[in-house]
Amino acid sequence: MFAIPLMFVMLLGIIQYGLWAHAQHRTQAIATEALAAGRTFEGSEREGRARGYALAEELGGTVLRDLRIEVRRRDGTTRVAVDGVAVSLLPGWSPPVSTTLTGPIERPMGVAP
Repeated sequence: MFAIPLMFVMLLGIIQYGLWAHAQHRTQAIATEALAAGRTFEGSEREGRARGYALAEELGGTVLRDLRIEVRRRDGTTRVAVDGVAVSLLPGWSPPVSTTLTGPIERPMGVAP
């Protein structure tokens, strides 16, 4: 009697988890691209954000919404935080996704930080 509804709920949960995982992987790819641009010797916070948003546009799709990319260059390091919301199959629920990466700012050989 309860087998069919239970299987439906389990299937819905598996599909929702897959959508969330896919959105999480997108935030990781966007953060990696933004960090690569932001940590170069002549890079900037603005370039990092621009590359991150450009990759998000290239990837397209609707699995990741309300994207926010923050790039900070301070004290010899670059920090990138990417936040968004995964698409949800349940009305009124918005599963958040986020990735934060940090890396040193590249310096040419012989240049002090």
